[in-house]
Amino acid sequence: MQAKETLFADLVQGRAQQFQVPLYQRTYSWTEKQLKQLWSDILEQAELIERGEKVNTHFLGSVVLAPSPQNEATFPRWLVVDGQQRLTTLSLALAAIRDHIREAEPDEAERIDEEYLINKRKSGSDHFRLLPTQADRSQFAAHVRGPLTGQAAGGGVAAAYTFFRRKLVEAADPAAPQDVFRIEQAITSRLTLVAVTAERGDNVHRIFESLNNTGLKLSQADLLRNYLFMKLHTHGEHVYETYWLPLQVSLSNEELEQLMWLQLVLDGDDRVRRQDLYAAQQQRFERGEASEEQIEAYIRELHRRAALFRRLLHPEEESDATVRAHLRRLDTWQATATYPALMLLLDRRERGELDSADTARAMSYVESFLVRRMICREPPNSLNRIFQAVPGQLPLDVPVADGLRQVLSADNRFWPDDENLREKIRKAPFYQFGRPPQRKMVLQRLEESYEHPEPVDFAAAQLTVEHVMPQSPGDEWLRMLGEDVADGESAQDLHSRLQHTLGNLTLTAVNSELSNHPFERKQGLLQGSHLEMNRRIAATERWGAQEILARADELADRAVALWPAPLSGVGRAERSRDWHLAHQVLAALPHGTWTSYGDLAAFLGSGAQAVGNHMAGTPGVVNAYRVLTSEGKVSEGFRWTSEDEEGDVRSRLSADGVRFTVTGAADPAQRLSSDDLALLVAEDDAQAEGEGTAQRTTGGGQGEETRADRFFRQLAADDSPETVAAVRELLSRWEELGGWIGHGAGQVTTSAFLMLGEAGAPGRGIWPLTLYPGGGRGGTAEVVFQHLAAREPFTDRALRAELLKRLNELEGVDIPEGKLELRPGFRLSLLEKDRDRELLAETLAWFRDCWEKRGAA
Repeated sequence: MQAKETLFADLVQGRAQQFQVPLYQRTYSWTEKQLKQLWSDILEQAELIERGEKVNTHFLGSVVLAPSPQNEATFPRWLVVDGQQRLTTLSLALAAIRDHIREAEPDEAERIDEEYLINKRKSGSDHFRLLPTQADRSQFAAHVRGPLTGQAAGGGVAAAYTFFRRKLVEAADPAAPQDVFRIEQAITSRLTLVAVTAERGDNVHRIFESLNNTGLKLSQADLLRNYLFMKLHTHGEHVYETYWLPLQVSLSNEELEQLMWLQLVLDGDDRVRRQDLYAAQQQRFERGEASEEQIEAYIRELHRRAALFRRLLHPEEESDATVRAHLRRLDTWQATATYPALMLLLDRRERGELDSADTARAMSYVESFLVRRMICREPPNSLNRIFQAVPGQLPLDVPVADGLRQVLSADNRFWPDDENLREKIRKAPFYQFGRPPQRKMVLQRLEESYEHPEPVDFAAAQLTVEHVMPQSPGDEWLRMLGEDVADGESAQDLHSRLQHTLGNLTLTAVNSELSNHPFERKQGLLQGSHLEMNRRIAATERWGAQEILARADELADRAVALWPAPLSGVGRAERSRDWHLAHQVLAALPHGTWTSYGDLAAFLGSGAQAVGNHMAGTPGVVNAYRVLTSEGKVSEGFRWTSEDEEGDVRSRLSADGVRFTVTGAADPAQRLSSDDLALLVAEDDAQAEGEGTAQRTTGGGQGEETRADRFFRQLAADDSPETVAAVRELLSRWEELGGWIGHGAGQVTTSAFLMLGEAGAPGRGIWPLTLYPGGGRGGTAEVVFQHLAAREPFTDRALRAELLKRLNELEGVDIPEGKLELRPGFRLSLLEKDRDRELLAETLAWFRDCWEKRGAA
């Protein structure tokens, strides 16, 4: 047996050879969780390459190889006993890179093919350098042969390839563009593997077991603490009792690790990763041959900064009222990425380099940077890198607050200016971007800007973000919008374009009476509000497009005054952002789905004509042909932008799983709305609504309406007594199965979650359905596939597909497979039928059984 460290390129390049996955191996099973971690590691290595750093390769794991019985001297074949998931994933990533660059760099695409993916002069199954297990072979071969004429349906291999195609589109982000060839280099030459090559007769399974027998890992904080006190030979006990023990009491282990990392950043190491904290700090000590006094000084400084760090975690501990208000808002924003800058400000203030007024002013720039970027739909993926660099980039010749503003205004920081901010407040679907607490905070700050003599106590008030013009407009609303349409736009199109914009949103604590009712009925309710913004809405005679845009302009004036603009002349963002977002969401379209120009335009905050013009004039947009007219037809003006993509559009759509009606239109059930598109590119850490809002209903006080009472009252307002009774029976059956019912906190529209797991334990609960009252159109059951994709055991796509299949057995339910990553729904009125109720109850019992068996899997 031989074991050596190697790189992917060294393993697979060179003469013709093949790596065969034995038939007894499990099929390809990496989910998006593992793919995201690998992609993060790849991007980190690509960044190191860009900076010219030749060390710090990333260890990916082991590969155990044994000679294949089919081995030939001129064509080596190896059995992959362990590591097939890694090899398959890296091969699919390279296939995605090849297809991503094929049009612009055909020679480079061919090079990638021949170096890593195929044996050029071999045919049949020998043509492939990696030959997965039989169940995955046809899917893998289809992607390696590429480019596909249509997406391959289902399966982990297809999902992984699509993931990498989507991420490569994202990597073209003009805010932080990634060189695709550096990404290739990171995959092939910066990810290290331990290749264990067995001889004939070696017990390869014993080797496999030894490599995978791992124990509980120590945290970075544990490792560094052990190292520090190992170095304190003479007065370690004094240092421990005086500094370390209070430090450990005031912070959790995870918080302490974060503080240790922040100390490294503040001391000038702006490139260190948190997972490399121990090695980086150890190297600093070893290079300087640190004495016990220096080790003690380091711990003493940690102890001092811990009090500052706690103010970020617990803003109420800050003594200055203005600084405390800023810290509270940033805490509400969940702005952990800004910690290096905030710690620097508090540290400099404690050292006397700036006062509290300048500290608050500097924090206002941080808040503005975050808020303006969110409103203007700048993705948050570069925030960690931006703020980690702040301590090292702060100018020495200007005051700290001014220097911070200058750094954040620099080129490639994308701090939107006033013009961009005004445009996005007018047009962008604000309700679809950012996290719910962030959207609420923006509206709260705008309300505070009115400086009402009796301001609302936002901490005590149960306010939610609500639409003035409802999301499901009735006939009266559509008639009003019809008075404002122009240029051939329909009332529905106008509604889609404006419903989620900031001009149509407000904060309210009123109950479901607001709902979908005509504006005249809402005026009275809003007039009685304690919020000034609601009184101003109530003072208008109507609420159509003109009023929404006028309010947007007024709010834009206030936003410009509230959140300072970047310095001019330092750097300006390119205006290709919206189109990059369009490319990103189109690359993420699931198999068996399509969208329309109007849906895409509403998602972007643009116009359908502008979207069409861009698509027609931009070559290489992934899935451009899957954007159709609102009737599901190919646009008369559609033209292929590349010779490689010529062919019948309908055939391509069929190959992608899109069905057609007898009239030749794409199946409307497979259409993705602007809301569906927003889900495809939602932030990774955004929690599903039930995670934070579902609470087990308990009895209210005398005369107090419980959440359950509110849910059924709202349901009864729009649905028949038979539907309400059917829903009550369904919830009762769920409780008999061992589940519990959680109810959302919404006042205008509440909800009911069919929960499993511990009540009040975030991250542990799981739910298959969320039930919503109709708001004028009848109640719906939302199937939360998107949430389930991150919860065991339903990370397995096959289980989610089985859930979809069972639900589609209900009469009137026809959810397309393309919505398996989204949150599709069906009408609660279907449950009036006995057979549908029984089928759904059986499906829920199956769901419960799958979840309970997860630990034994």
